[in-house]
Order: sequence, then structure tokens, then C-alpha cells
Amino acid sequence: MATPKTLREAILFFANYENCHRAVSDIRWPDGVVRCPHCGSENVTYMASVRRWKCYAKHPKAQFSLKVGTIFEDSAIGLEKWLPALWLVTNCKNGISSYELARALGVTQKTAWFMLSRLRLALHAEHGGRWTGEIEADETFIGGKARNMHAAKRKRLGISQSRSMIGKTAVMGLLNRRGEDSSQVRLEVIKDRRKHQLEDVVTDNVEAGSSLYTDSLRSYDRMGARGYIHKVIDHAETYVEGQVHTNGLENFWSLLKRAIKGTYVSVEPFHLFRYLDEQSFRFNNRKGSDAMRFALALKGILGRRLTYTALTGSELPQTC
Repeated sequence: MATPKTLREAILFFANYENCHRAVSDIRWPDGVVRCPHCGSENVTYMASVRRWKCYAKHPKAQFSLKVGTIFEDSAIGLEKWLPALWLVTNCKNGISSYELARALGVTQKTAWFMLSRLRLALHAEHGGRWTGEIEADETFIGGKARNMHAAKRKRLGISQSRSMIGKTAVMGLLNRRGEDSSQVRLEVIKDRRKHQLEDVVTDNVEAGSSLYTDSLRSYDRMGARGYIHKVIDHAETYVEGQVHTNGLENFWSLLKRAIKGTYVSVEPFHLFRYLDEQSFRFNNRKGSDAMRFALALKGILGRRLTYTALTGSELPQTC
């Protein structure tokens, strides 16, 4: 079978370990030369019976598997399950829950949840410098509505009214319209919507001289003085005035909240940035095919590692 193009083809293709081995090997060693991840030596030999390589340099951990140095390291789950799971995460528009993935792969829900968290790490994209052109900036709040909370929880959080934002997490988004090309987003969890918070995100990601479109939030008042062509749309009056609007980000917020509320139901603030990585990856690569998104995500498995203790807050994530 050629490179898979659909989920059905991917499941059949990766059911064969040799295909999994070839797919990950081509990403790890594109020149075809296998190197030890610990010392870089090319003096290694493959032991097919145990699916491991042995390095002949003098150092501990002379044997290594294909998973070492990737997000799959130290996982007992086989690549024939990992790779279809990655296909699902990159191509399900509204995401896939841990319960659904557990049923699909035949693993426990706890295992599926850990797998999804590792896979989201592979979707994290490094920002390629500051944007120029036409940029939209907006914020939203993620979290349960106060009026739906139990009275005891509202009391614990100190919420005195049903429309309070206490207990919600603020997220700021930037959208680069990019003309005829597909627009791109960058997201960041922020502490609040004060001036210095929003200004820092904009200046870190957008070149001075760019056109910046925002709503009438007063926290953006100084953006013109910082060198941006700042144009404001007052949502109390209208939502669009020619090119002045934030509808691109409003559309993205609806997609994000549909996934969180409809698929994941509840997301802890501690993990929110992982879900933002997942949704922004699918959005930014929405014009590509399923196979393209999968291949791009597969490149993100290298040099990253997430342990269970890091995931649950006991330690910081590791970089290989």
C-alpha cells in the first residue's frame, strides 16, 4: 500500500510494524544513517528480534529503540497504536476525547488521556518571528459559567454574581489575515486583560508598522503610540466597517469552544495551553490534506518528552 490518505488506509498501513518503523525512521534519520541518540555514533547494529539498536561506543544505555528521543519514549504502547492516534488528533476537526480514543485503541481511558497529552506536545509550533500586514487581536475566556456552578464552588471561588469572570482563564489570540493565503493564528494564555499583558503579546509577535485591528477595549489604547496602525471596531455600534473587524478571530473562538465544550467538556487551566496548541495546529493547516497534517505532526515528535509526573504537575516537561 502507498502512503495512506484516509483514516481507514492509515489503520491498515500502520497495523504492519515495518511501515511504522519506516515512517518514524525516515523522520529521525532522513539521510538513512542511524545514529546513537546518546553519543551520536554511527557504529550501531540493528537487532531485529528485539527491535532495538546496539551502539558499540563505551557508554551506559548502549541499546536504544526507535522511540528513544521522541514523545513515545518509555511507552509500552506500540507504534501501531500511536500513529493512528496521531492521525485522529490532527484530523478530527473538533478533537477526540480520551474516552473515544480508549475505545478505538483498546486501552484504558487514563492511558488514552496520557497519549493525547503527549501527542499535543508534538503539535506545538515554534513561532517563526514577528508578523507583518493585517493583524487581528482579541481575547476570550475559557471556563464554566458561574450560574451553572454549585453554590459551594461559587462560594469557594469568591463569586458573588452569576456573570462573574472569576474562575475562567483568559486567552489572547492574534490572527494574520495573509491576503489570499489561509489566515494563521497564535494563542497565549494570559493572566488578565490589563494593558501591559496585551501589549507584550502584540509587541512580541507583530512588527511595528503593521495594521492592528481590535475591539474597543481600553487596554489597546496605546498601540498607536507603539508604532502600529491601530484601528478599532466598537461592537456596541457595529461589527464590521470595511476591513476593520475581528471576525476572523471570532470564528476561531467558536471553533475552539465547540471543541472544548462539545468534545472535552472540561479543561483544567493547567492544561489549557495544550488544547490551544492542538486547535491552532488544525486551524493553521486546514487547507492541507489529512496526510499532509499527519506528516507535519510526525516531525514534531522528535526531541520532546512528556512524563506523567510532568503532566500532573509534579515536575516540568522535559526536552530531549
